[in-house]
Amino acid sequence: MEGYIHSIESCGTVDGPGIRFVIFMQGCPMRCLYCHNPDTWEINTGNKTSTDKLLSEYEKCRNFTKGGITVTGGEPLLQIDFVTELFRTAKEKNIHTCLDTSGITYSEDNKKFDELIKYTDLVMLDIKHIDAERHKALTGHDNKNILAFARYLDRNGIPVWIRHVVVPGITDNEKYLFKLGEFIGALHNIKALDVLPYHTMGKAKYEELGIEYPLDGVKPMDKDGALRARGVILDGMRHARGIK
Repeated sequence: MEGYIHSIESCGTVDGPGIRFVIFMQGCPMRCLYCHNPDTWEINTGNKTSTDKLLSEYEKCRNFTKGGITVTGGEPLLQIDFVTELFRTAKEKNIHTCLDTSGITYSEDNKKFDELIKYTDLVMLDIKHIDAERHKALTGHDNKNILAFARYLDRNGIPVWIRHVVVPGITDNEKYLFKLGEFIGALHNIKALDVLPYHTMGKAKYEELGIEYPLDGVKPMDKDGALRARGVILDGMRHARGIK
């Protein structure tokens, strides 16, 4: 099976446990204001590559990337059939599989997700904003499918790492950080919480592509701010679990 790939990173250190072979899929339906990969937005473009070729490339550096394979994007689940086939074959070779997704494409009626999670060891789920309207303002879509996907993974016992980006003036809000924590705290499959400070490193890509940078003038979030936000989310999680 073939899919559209943007790029590959052979020794990724921030995309799941261990050192990983990271596949960046092409195409994304969301337009997050802080996106640092606008070059992955367009669908049906990029390098058309087979699952066999990707796994062959992984085998060449398997001694170094012992963590396994992470598929990210873009939004990898725009090509769910391809990702499922890749993960199925990877599991036959005893390779750890990690899916980095927003969950925006999830639908309870789409049984393809049931097949996908058979071969998925870990999901890194980006929850951009807990409030539906603010999520739509931030990404162009509300968060209904994303929160439903989180609950679906919980029901099926799939381990999840939550990712959340703290953006000054947008997601850096104690009320919504606490509510996010309450939502996460009601789940039983959360293995990690990564609260990431907003940065402007992707701004140069917008200039290269001739696209206006949406958050021009917004200063990066420092590490202390991200740690403070993480503390608020953890407070919400403890509240949801009845822990004082």
